[in-house]
Formats: sequence, structure tokens, C-alpha cells
Amino acid sequence: MTPPEGKKSAREPSSGRGGLNPRVVKALGHPVRVQALRILNERVASPNEISKELDQAVGHVSYHIKVLKECECIELVDTVPRRGAMEHFYRATSRIFLDVSDWARVPKSVRPGVSGSVVQTVIEDATEALTSGTLDRRPDRHLSWTPMILDLEGWQELTKGLDEMLEFAFEIQAASAERLAKADEAGIPVSVSIFGYETPGSDEEPTSPSED
Repeated sequence: MTPPEGKKSAREPSSGRGGLNPRVVKALGHPVRVQALRILNERVASPNEISKELDQAVGHVSYHIKVLKECECIELVDTVPRRGAMEHFYRATSRIFLDVSDWARVPKSVRPGVSGSVVQTVIEDATEALTSGTLDRRPDRHLSWTPMILDLEGWQELTKGLDEMLEFAFEIQAASAERLAKADEAGIPVSVSIFGYETPGSDEEPTSPSED
């Protein structure tokens, strides 16, 4: 899903010149918010619909939707009368993305919570695809795990390449959206997870990027 017209694009920085927007960190600080934001980047949905998809209590989801709205990550686009009440429908205003400079500004005490929310979402998403059979439905799907030893230069080259791969994925998504709109087709739901991280076993302190 491409961002609504006039909104921040998927690849624009999530923070201003003054530094990382703390609302972004707050938005990514709970797995339910990460999952809800993923859904709302794909389509318009209500807390009730999201709660059913995530198998969570609607009140619990509604709370996190409120937080996302306060963080200006989503916006209300429609209301529909349902059994004497109003069902509210939201969509994402932007795809939240923290680049290297953004992540370096996130306090070290907060990083595990943000990373944990994203990792949990990835695991649950992949597990659902595996159990439903969609993960292996297409023979050309990509699934790899490649441990390696790198020097600092190699590490920096690798992370730069992963960032470029994400940019490339966004470009593919945008081009696909244009073709699907012309063909009036729903498209193929796809998840892309890119991991590149240091594993336990080294006491060497990172030298780049700088940390607060």
C-alpha cells in the first residue's frame, strides 16, 4: 500500500532535523501496535476487524489504535453505524522506517523493546504462513539463514546492501501497485523480513554508528 497522497512517503525519514521523533519509538514499542500498523499499511480497517485478525480483545486493540493515532501514524477515514454504535476505520499515514541515524538516536535502554516488538511480529507472521501452507505455496519463495564472520568493513558493506535491498523492495511495491490498480486485481500478499545483526560471541564494542 502506498501512503495517501500528500502524506509522508514510505522512504522519507521518520524524524525531523531536530532528531528522532519519540512518537515513532512509542508507536513501535508494542507488538500489537506493530501488527496493527502492518495491517493498516495494507488496507483500511477498524479495531474490531484488527482484533479478529490478531485474535486479541477488541478493547485491547482499541487502546493501541488510540496510541497509534496519538502518534500520528494512522488517521480516521470513515465511520459506519453498527448496532447502535459507530465503527471507526483507519489507515496508516506513513510507513514507519528508522534509518541508521534514527536508530543511533534511540536510547539503548529502549532498543530491546522496539526490536522485540518487530521480531515477535516477524515470528508470528512467518508462523502463520507456515501453518496455513502459504509459506511454501510458491516454489520460488526465498528463505535463508546464513551465519558468517565479517570484519568491520564487511559489516558496513553488508548493512548498506540490506538497506539498498529494502529500497528496492519499496520500488517493486510501488510499481506493482500501479499495475494492480490498472488491472483491478487484489495482488499477492507478501511479507519481506530483512535481518542483519551481530550474534553473541564477541566483546568488541561497535565503532559505527555512534551511540547516545
